[in-house]
Order: sequence, then C-alpha cells, then structure tokens
Amino acid sequence: MTRSRDIAAIRNIGIMAHIDAGKTTTTERILYYTGVSHRMGDVDAGNTQMDWMEQEQERGITITSAATTCFWRDHQVNIIDTPGHVDFTVEVERCLRVLDGGVVVFCAVAGVQPQSETVWRQADRYQVPRLVFVNKMDRTGADFSNCVAQIRGRLKAHAVPVQIPIGRESSFKGVVDLVEMRALIYDRDRLGADYTVGPIPGDYAEAAARAREDLLDAVAEYDDEVLDKYLAGREVTPDEVRRVLRRATVTNQVVPVVCGSAFRNKGVQPLLDAVVDFLPSPADLPAVSGIEPYRSNGTVVAVERTASDEQPFCGMAFKIMNDPYVGQLTFVRAYSGVLRAGETVLNSTQGLRERAVRLVRIHANKREETKELHAGDIAGVVGLKGTVTGDTLCDPGAPIRLETPRFPDPVVDVAIEAQSQTDTERLFASLRRLALEDPSFKFRVHEETGQTLVSGMGELHLEIIVDRLLREFGVSTRVGRPQVAYRETVTRAAEAEARYVRQSGGHGQYGHVLLRVEPLPRNSGVHFEDATVGGVIPKEFIPAVERGVREAAAAGVLARYEVVDLRVTLLDGSYHEVDSSDLAFKVAGSMAFKDAVARGSPILLEPVMALEVRVPTEYLGDILGHLSTSRARVVKVEPVGDLHLVNAEVPLGETFGYVTRLRSLSQGRGVHTLEFLHYAPAPAAVVARVMEAGRVN
Repeated sequence: MTRSRDIAAIRNIGIMAHIDAGKTTTTERILYYTGVSHRMGDVDAGNTQMDWMEQEQERGITITSAATTCFWRDHQVNIIDTPGHVDFTVEVERCLRVLDGGVVVFCAVAGVQPQSETVWRQADRYQVPRLVFVNKMDRTGADFSNCVAQIRGRLKAHAVPVQIPIGRESSFKGVVDLVEMRALIYDRDRLGADYTVGPIPGDYAEAAARAREDLLDAVAEYDDEVLDKYLAGREVTPDEVRRVLRRATVTNQVVPVVCGSAFRNKGVQPLLDAVVDFLPSPADLPAVSGIEPYRSNGTVVAVERTASDEQPFCGMAFKIMNDPYVGQLTFVRAYSGVLRAGETVLNSTQGLRERAVRLVRIHANKREETKELHAGDIAGVVGLKGTVTGDTLCDPGAPIRLETPRFPDPVVDVAIEAQSQTDTERLFASLRRLALEDPSFKFRVHEETGQTLVSGMGELHLEIIVDRLLREFGVSTRVGRPQVAYRETVTRAAEAEARYVRQSGGHGQYGHVLLRVEPLPRNSGVHFEDATVGGVIPKEFIPAVERGVREAAAAGVLARYEVVDLRVTLLDGSYHEVDSSDLAFKVAGSMAFKDAVARGSPILLEPVMALEVRVPTEYLGDILGHLSTSRARVVKVEPVGDLHLVNAEVPLGETFGYVTRLRSLSQGRGVHTLEFLHYAPAPAAVVARVMEAGRVN
C-alpha cells in the first residue's frame, strides 16, 4: 500500500506558548477552518475538542498534549497542542523531541512570558524551526511592535514580520500581507470564514512600505540572487521572498512573525498559509542520527535514517496513554520506513520485541483505524506492552537506537494513602499506570515510615494526579501537605571499601569492592565508571555493583533523599570462585557507596524556583517586602505599562501557599508564575529542620 500523500506535503507541528496565550483557541480555529470540526470550541465554555479531559475543561487549561490531523492547501498538517503551565512542561519536552516545526503563540499584551522563554529554550535544544503567531491583537494594550522587540531582545531570535496589523485593540480588523503587499480585512459577521483581499488602506501605506523594506533586508541577507536584485532596485517577487524565507526558517536562521486574534476569528488562515509556506516537511530536515546497539566489542557505531519509505523502519515512542477502549496506546513518530499493523518491531532501547497489533490515527480522544504508518507520520500503536516514553522502535533486521529525551526530576512530594484497605492494591496499580504515562511523575514507599510518596512538578500537577485517581480509576485517597523534594550530594572526593561475606550450609556469599565518589556539576545525575584492571572483579559482576550503587543512591545518608550529581568509580575489589554472586556484589556496592558518601562531606540541596510576579505599581513595595522575608533573591524589577514585573529566585519551600499571600497583598490584582530553576545548597537552618523532621518521622 503506497502512501496517500507525498512526504513533502506533510507538516508535523506543535502549538506552544505560555499559559493563557491562546494555544488551544488557535488550534480550535484551525480545526474549524480546515473542516475537521463544524463548530468552534470555546475554552471558557469547556467544549473544546483538544482539551478533552474533564480536568482541562473545568480549569480552562491544557494539561496533556493532544494530537490531531487536518488538511490545508493539499498539505497534511499533524498538530500537537501542548500545555502552557510549567507543571506540565514535560509534555512540551517530549513533543518537541519528535516534531519538525513549531508555532509559538505570544499574547500581544503580555509579550514574552516565563513559559514562553522555557518552550523557546526547549525548541532551541532540539533545533526545531518555528514561526510566531502574535495573538490577542484585539485586547486592550495589544502592541505588535513591542512583542516583536521582546522576541528579538529576550529570546535573541531573528524575528521577521511577514504581516503587520490593521488597527489594534477594539479596532483590529485585519492584516497587511507584506509578501504580496495586500490587505486582508475580516468580515465580523462571518466568524472569520470570509475576508476581503484588497489594496492596503491609505493610512497604512507608509507603515507597510517600511515593514516591506525590513522584510526584504532580512531576505536579501540569506540569498545572493535576491540581494543583487534588491541592491539594483529591481522587484523581488513574492515567490522569491517565500523561497528564501522558507530556507532560512528551516535552518533556524529566521523566525517569521504573523498576527491575529484567534478568539475573534482573525488571522488564522494566513497562519495556516505560513505553516505550509515556511515550516519544514520531514524531507526538509537532516537524517535522524542514532547508534547501532548490541555491538559485542563495545564500540559505538553511528547510523542514520533518512525520511523515506525505502529505508528500514525507525520511530520513537514519545507518549503513553491509557485509553479506556483500546488499553495502552503508544504515540509513535515514524522517522523512516513503513510499519504495518500486525508486524513485529524491535524496541532497541530495552532489547525486546513488540507486536504492533493495531495502528490508529489520533484526533484528540477519538481514534481512526489505519493499516500503515509511513515515514513522517505520527500515529498511535496498540499492543506495545513494555515500551515507555523515549524508547526507539525499529526494524529487527536493522537496529538503531535514538537519543532518549531527558525529563526534569520532580520537585514536590506528598504522602498519599487509599481511603480504604481494599483500595490499597488498586492504588498502586493506578499509580504505576500514571507513572508510565508521565515521566515527570514518580512514586515510592518510604523505607522508614512506610508512607507512599508521590512526586511531581508542582502542586497543580499532584492535584491533577489525585483527581485522576478518583475519576479514572475509582480510587479515593487521603493526601498530606506538599513537601519539598530535597536532594543530597557530596562536596569532596572520598573512598570506601566494603566486604559482604556470609557463610551458611553450602555456598556462601562473597563480594568485595573499593569505590570512589566525587562531586559533579548540578544536573549531572549519577555517573558510574569501572576503572578496575586485571580482572580483580569478573566483568559479569560489574553491573551488579552498579545496581547496588544506584539503589543506594535513592536514599542518602543525611535525610534519606536521593543522592545526585556525583561520579562513582569502581577502583578495586576481589572475588571468590565459588561464593561470589550478583547479590553479594550488589550488597557490597551499596554498602561501599553509603560509606563513601558519608565520608564525602554530604550536603542537602533544595530546589530553587524562578518566580515572576506582575503587580500594579501601588502594591510593589508590599510584594518586595514579603519576598525579602522568604529567602528570595530579587533579580530584576521593571515597569510594564501600568504594572511592575518582578523576577526573583526563591526556594521552593517558601512558595507553598504563595498564591493566597499574593492575592492578599495585591487585593487580588497580582499574578505570578513559578518555574523550576536549579538545585542549590540548603542553609544550615533548613538542613537542621529537615533532619529533625526525618527523626520525628
């Protein structure tokens, strides 16, 4: 079966932005104008197609990324609508890993906001070409030029407007297309479905001419032929402008900027035109790179797959979802080759074979059966039992393993227990399913207290988890107060030796290791290295030592928090030909690790958050005064219209309940956002309090 559409006519894009910038509304309008839906969903009314979860409809925010497909100008556009709240940033991370392009939505009033910067950095990390949609041009205070200036200044992006607005705030009525030099005026009575294409209004002719010159300046910079025509005063055609802009966008040299008001149904069709004209198809991007796994001699061999059906199949599982009708549904992006329903694929990340029982096209929470998944496609696969987020799926005859996306560690813990004893087993089964879906959610049983602790990216994240336990799995729970997820690390190098010797009837147990631990930079995790020589420990026992080290690192020596940011080197040891075993070396590795950490001057690390507060000027003094009592470091204070913007770094432990405090200090007029920044050494008073709490528990 051949593909129904040429790969050059496919666009895989994500809609990304700060919370409340209008991502979901923009997506809903796209679905309406492309004929996928016959009514316009409204976030406030809770009837959007993309925000299909009950929690999303009740809160008016996007919680989980939702996928859909539409068609525009004979192009297939696969869209993923991502969350804007920082607690769900992992959804953006894993989607950007597999997308070819992005539409970043900015509010014309607020401009570049904290989560806007976060998603922009994520897109930079994966080198995702993108274009900008400046939304809410109808809102009081909308300023297109200021928004573009912020994108250039704060994000260091070469933002190139290909439109300018006609009117602003309540008088916004259309846009000037700088490529074709024409005006698009929207009919207010036709829900944006009809617009008039005509000459540029006289009072906008001068502004349009200046903006056109700026556009040609930018285009000429990336093409010698266009530069020659421009300098000679000859006309540069619209097709030439589009061709050069597309090439520069695909190579991440420029970011085209369009504008509109999705809620007022203006500017959405030109946005779709820009997606088709400027963002890449899978064939426009470089070949995906990976390594060839299972090399017996330990050498690393790089391999590539190009976006072609003729190549062996290669794809990535980027999202797991528990579907009430089909069970576990795995979202897969195909980079090369063809996967057919019923075929067996190799999960090269975990070294297991899986059968793709069924393939489905996804539209939010609806499914459509399909027989084949082609290079460049995004679809759901039913039947994969052991595959998790980030795993590579490939042709068993041509193995390849792609780089797995990195996900942030959770920073907030709460204790949770089932309301009844009969629900306890169901609670753990439900938590396992939720953790499989969400790599930023974890749970564990505290060794000393026996409490079940769930960990997430913030209070809202854990609130949603508890709500889903009740609604989706029917498990009622009792939840404790949020707790900070501290970490432990060492500050100097140290060595320790451990022997695990047990004798009983028959074979005994013997394991002997010498380890060294040394500190690494923040966010380095735990690195294990084998530096033994001469076979002092047989190679088959080395993985057991590493397992013992990593299990011991899950509970540190100060307050039993996870140990991070250190290198563990296996230096020496010995073995017994009869009594040595995996278990013995695992226990010896654990014992030596704990001893070495205790000798390495361990410290407690606390998560530090980036806080942004927008508050009317008359309340600025109260806000700064409260921050000074919260161990916060104020980074910047700047006026934004009639408000003040305060940027600060504050320990997570000082932020619980901050929304209530801010409302009180600003009479409900202040708003804030929090984003995890980094871990930093906790002061002595905090260490003493945490350790005392551990002793009490």
